[in-house]
Amino acid sequence: MGIADDAKNKAEELAGRGKEAVGSLTDDDKLKDEGRDDQNVAKGKQAISDAADAVKGKVDDIKDTLSGN
Repeated sequence: MGIADDAKNKAEELAGRGKEAVGSLTDDDKLKDEGRDDQNVAKGKQAISDAADAVKGKVDDIKDTLSGN
């Protein structure tokens, strides 16, 4: 994962916020729900990315320990 994925996830979350806001302004419950769903999906992707980065970091630490670095 990485910075590009983080930026993409944040952009998706912000787009969802925008969609939710437009839905609120226009009394469009479907659009509000879609916006909330988009935000939740983006947050889920970010959580997975963060977990993958943490695991990679631990694996790298173990490799360094085993190789004597």
